[in-house]
Amino acid sequence: MVINRFLRKSKHHNPCTKMAPSVPTNISSHLGHKLVKAALNVGDFKRAHQLFDNIHQPHPITCSTLISAFTTHGLTNEAINVYTSLRARRIKLDKFVFVAAAKASGTSSDLSRVKEVHDDAIRCGMMSDVFLGNALIHAYAKCKCVEAARCVFDDLVVKDVVSWTSLSSCYVNCGLPGRGLAIFREMGFNGVKPNSVTVSSILPACSELKDLNSGRAIHGFAMRHGMVENLFVCSALVSMYARCLSAKQARIVFDWMPHRDVVSWNGVLTAYFSNKKYDEGLDLFSQMSKEGVKADVATWNAVIGGCMENGQTETALEMLRKMQNIGFKPNQITISSILPACSILESLTMGKEVHCYVFRHRLISDLTSATALVYMYAKCGDLNLSRSVFDMMPRKDVVAWNTMIIANAMHGNGKEALLLFENMLRLGVKPNSVTFTGVMSGCSHSRLVEEGLRIFNSMGRDHSVEADASHYSSMVDVFSRAGRLDEAYEFIQRMPMEPTASAWGALLGACRVYKNVELAKISAKRLFEIEPHNPGNYVSLFNILVNAKLWSEASETRILMKKKGITKSPGCSWLQVGNKVHTFVVGDKSNMESDKIYKFLEELGVKMKLAGYKPDTDYVLQDIDPEEKAESLCNHSEKLAAAFGILNLNGKSSIRVFKNLRICGDCHNAIKYMSKIVGVTIIVRDSLRFHHFINGNCSCHDLW
Repeated sequence: MVINRFLRKSKHHNPCTKMAPSVPTNISSHLGHKLVKAALNVGDFKRAHQLFDNIHQPHPITCSTLISAFTTHGLTNEAINVYTSLRARRIKLDKFVFVAAAKASGTSSDLSRVKEVHDDAIRCGMMSDVFLGNALIHAYAKCKCVEAARCVFDDLVVKDVVSWTSLSSCYVNCGLPGRGLAIFREMGFNGVKPNSVTVSSILPACSELKDLNSGRAIHGFAMRHGMVENLFVCSALVSMYARCLSAKQARIVFDWMPHRDVVSWNGVLTAYFSNKKYDEGLDLFSQMSKEGVKADVATWNAVIGGCMENGQTETALEMLRKMQNIGFKPNQITISSILPACSILESLTMGKEVHCYVFRHRLISDLTSATALVYMYAKCGDLNLSRSVFDMMPRKDVVAWNTMIIANAMHGNGKEALLLFENMLRLGVKPNSVTFTGVMSGCSHSRLVEEGLRIFNSMGRDHSVEADASHYSSMVDVFSRAGRLDEAYEFIQRMPMEPTASAWGALLGACRVYKNVELAKISAKRLFEIEPHNPGNYVSLFNILVNAKLWSEASETRILMKKKGITKSPGCSWLQVGNKVHTFVVGDKSNMESDKIYKFLEELGVKMKLAGYKPDTDYVLQDIDPEEKAESLCNHSEKLAAAFGILNLNGKSSIRVFKNLRICGDCHNAIKYMSKIVGVTIIVRDSLRFHHFINGNCSCHDLW
C-alpha cells in the first residue's frame, strides 16, 4: 500500500503543472529495493535510477537488479553508470553485481570496463566463483579479447560446461575456428559433456573451416544425445552442411526438423545455391512462402546472392525489385551482391541508381559496398566516378586499394596505377598477391617495362610475396606489349613453373601486333596443347598467317579447327541508350534505326577520308577485291554501335560501347577519326581493356 500510494503521489498535484512525482531522499535499503523494483515493473527506468541514487546503503540485490534491467532493455550506458557510482560510493558488492556489470560491459563491447570489473572482482577475492568467471569470459568474448578470456578460464579452479562453451565460442566468434574446435575436443577429454548450446556454437567453426568430417562427428554426437530436435542445433547443422557443400545432407537435416524457423530455411537455401543447384533453390524459395514462412532480409540476400553465384544476373535484379516491392530494404550485403550485376551487365545507369540508394541510406561507410562501387564504375567505363568514390572512402583496406589499381590498369593508366601503389605503401597498407598483378597489368598497358620489372623483382625481396604463375604471365605481358618479344620468350623459358596459357597467350597476342610469325607459331603450338578447345588461339594464329600471306598454313589452321569441332565466337558490340541495351553484330540490320546508322556512317566516311582516314583492309581476311574489303569494314559491330550511340546522344558528350572480342585495328583507327569529327568522347571496352577516344587520339596510344 505504501509503495502504491507513493507511485500515485503525482495525482494530488495540479494537473496543469504536469510536475513529476518527487523522489524521497535517504531511503532505507529495504524500502528502496521495493520502490526500485516497482518502478522497473512499470518500465519507468528514469525514476528507478533516481530512487536508487537516494538509497542510503543499497542492497547488492538491488544493485544487480537495476544493472541487469538496464542491460536487458538496451540501456548499457546507464547500467555501466550505476556500477561506476557504486564504486565511487564504496558500496559493498557481491558476485551478482559483478556478473551484472560484466554482462553490461560486454554487451556494450567496452573492454576497459570489463577489465575494471575483472580487477574489482580479483580485489574482492571472488574469482573462484565459476558463475562470475563464466560471465567475464563471455564479456571478454564480446570485446574480441581472446587472451583475457583464456586467462579467466585458466584461473578457474572449477570449470563447468558453460565455461568450456563460452571459451570455445569466444575463439570461433573472434575468427579462430581451429582453436575453438581444439577447446571443444579438450572439453571432452576432461570429461565435460557438451550441451545443445555448446554444439550449436561450435558447428560454425566447422562451417568456417569447411571441416565436413568434424561436422559429421558433432552431428553424430547430437543424435546420440537427443539434441537433433533442438532448433538451434538443427539450424547450425543445416548451415554447416551448406558451407561444406553438402546440399543433400543439409536437406536431410532440414526435412527431419520438427520445427523450422526462417534461419533453417535460409541455411538450406544457401546450401542449394552454393552447390550450383539453382533450380532447386528457387523451388524451395517458392515452397517457403506456400508454407507460410515469412522471408527476412537474410532470405532475400541468400536468393539474390545465389542468383549471382549461378550467373543469373537478370533474375537477381528481378528478385531485388520484388524484395523492395514487398517492403524490405536492401542492406550492405544486398548492395555487395547486386553491384556486381551492374558490373556484369555494364549498366552505368543501374549502377548510379544503386549508388543513390547507398547514399540516401548512409551505407557508403560500409567498406565492402564502397569497394564494389569503385569497381562497378570502373567496369562500366567511368573511371572518374570510380576515383571519386575511392577518394571519399573514410577507410581503405588492401582490397579497396587493389580495386582502384586494377581499375586504372584496365583503363590503361599505368602511371596512375604505379602512383596508387606507392601511396598505398606510404600509408602502411601491406600489398598482397593481387596488388602486384594489378600494378604489372597497368605497366603492360602503358609500356612501362623497367617499372614493371622493378615491381616484379621487389615482390619477394621487399614485400615477402612469392611470385606465382599469374605474376610471371603478367611480366611476359609487360615485355610483349612493349614489342620486346624475344625477351618475353626468354622469360617464359626461364619460368620456375610450367608456363600457363596466360603467358603464351600474351606472347601470341603481341605477335599479331608486331607481325612475328615464328614466335606466333611456337606460342600457338603450346596453347593448342594447354587448352585445345579455345577458339581464340586458333583464330589469332589464322589471322597472323593470313596477314603474312601464308594462305596454305592459314588453311591448315582452319581445317584443324573444323576437325576438332571448334567454332569462332561471333563478335558483337552493345551499348545502353536510356534503359535499353542495344546489341549489334557484323552487318547488322535488325535495329529499327539501321537505315539511319548506315547512312550516317556513309556520310561520316566521306569526312573521315578527307581528314586522312584510310581503311586498313589487312583486317579483312576473306579473299575478295579491295573495294569489297573496304565496304565490309564499315559493317563491323563496334562501328555500328558507335554510330547508333552518336545518333542518340540526347545532349550527352560521351558514349560507351562494349565488345566481346578484341577491337580490330581498322575500327580502332576509324573511331579515332569519328571522335575528332563529331567532337564526342567514345569509350570502347573490348576483351582486353578500355579505349578512351578523345579528339582523334586513343588512351592506349595505339598499343593495345
